Amino acid sequence: MIEVAIMIEGQNGLNWPRWQRIATAVEELGFAGLYRSDHYTNARPPDRDSLELWVSLTWLASHTRRIEFGPLVSPVSFRHPTMTARMAAAVDDLSGGRLHLGLGAGWQEREHTNYGWNLLDVPRRFKRFEEGLEVISRLLTSDEPVDFEGEFFRLREAILLPRPQRPGGPPILVGGNGRERTLPLAARYASIWNAVYIPPDQFVELNARLDELLEASGRQPADVARTLMTGCLFGRDDAEVRQKLGARNRTFEGARALGIIVGTVSQVVDQLGELADAGVERVMLQWLDLDDLDGLEALAQGVLPQLKT
Repeated sequence: MIEVAIMIEGQNGLNWPRWQRIATAVEELGFAGLYRSDHYTNARPPDRDSLELWVSLTWLASHTRRIEFGPLVSPVSFRHPTMTARMAAAVDDLSGGRLHLGLGAGWQEREHTNYGWNLLDVPRRFKRFEEGLEVISRLLTSDEPVDFEGEFFRLREAILLPRPQRPGGPPILVGGNGRERTLPLAARYASIWNAVYIPPDQFVELNARLDELLEASGRQPADVARTLMTGCLFGRDDAEVRQKLGARNRTFEGARALGIIVGTVSQVVDQLGELADAGVERVMLQWLDLDDLDGLEALAQGVLPQLKT
């Protein structure tokens, strides 16, 4: 059945004590993986602790043994793709082959403005993203020096050494729901496509479109795993569910329409079953309260055993 991983917002107060506690809990509780965003800050103040992505993943690689992990997603606007490829290959090797290399174009205007990065208009942003995917893919997969001449990036006899221990390096994950830009890039470069905050019926539609794009590009549908990152409002009883909905000014029906997983154990299990029927192989549940480890434990103990049957 469907695998369940945890996703956290790294700009939402993440520091070393919280990261270490969360990683230990996710590993010990039996979740499939731990993923995090790559942001300097939130789209609106106040600013909170925001542990740097690749530093945190390096620690995770050497302090866990089982879970898969990675960025959801790391924007090419923050780092030169050659540096991203070097770091990703090293972290993947350090972990014994457990990194998922989530990549994106970038979207949040505030952090790009505040920290001096050029977000670009949407067409040029996705052109840069495509070039970044090409550079990273070729460096990870080529045993020979690579030349590349693009608008944003250029390589001359570039080679990644040492070569990744995993053939082809860590799998590239492309995240997003865009039919015109994101899905074609996923069909060309990704080993994992990750949809974001959509209900099962929309996932079915986009999943079918990705199959068409893969076949048109000479790849097979099975070449790309299908995952979903979505919100999670889990409660140990109905009162806790109502409290969490109220805190976010949502109704149960409104949250479900957005694809958010919401409810008690039995409701969560039923909703995960709907996602599995829609073709989702792994769901990354967005866990916003970084200090609520008791809730995370209750979720794991209540839900995960029922997904093994």
